Amino acid sequence: MHGTHPAPNQVWGADIANLWTDERRLVLGHRAGPVQLRRRWLVAVAAHEADLVGDALTMGWFRHKPALGLNHHSDRGSQYASQVFHAKLAQYGIVCSMSRKGNCWDNAPTESWFNTFKNERVFGERFTTRHAMKATAFAYIEVFYVRLRLHSTLGYASVVQFL
Repeated sequence: MHGTHPAPNQVWGADIANLWTDERRLVLGHRAGPVQLRRRWLVAVAAHEADLVGDALTMGWFRHKPALGLNHHSDRGSQYASQVFHAKLAQYGIVCSMSRKGNCWDNAPTESWFNTFKNERVFGERFTTRHAMKATAFAYIEVFYVRLRLHSTLGYASVVQFL
């Protein structure tokens, strides 16, 4: 995965992150809301505990309608290794790809996105409720990251400008 730039909707990268609030932990899945690697587009984001990665995959599939054979790349986390998740991948005609054991670089584009999100929007701020964290994540992703933030990999254009 590292260093490749596939065409749109050929490869989605996925991961989750734990975000802490005064109430309790919020698990944000993006790329568990996958990310299109070439466009830096967040395909879907889910923020809850139940079937986080499955819900994000479903949202992404309905939003982008990828062709059969899409490659879904993730780490080897239990959420992505589960039989339920693999059944959902098969249902949508998506091919599973997982990082090699002990090799975090395979999932670097996805991990990089979470690092960017945390550094640009979360670190240094206290969130008293999960609702406040969800609202902040939504505003960062849907307003700033996609429409305003300039991306060097897109020729210093926003995702919307690039598309």
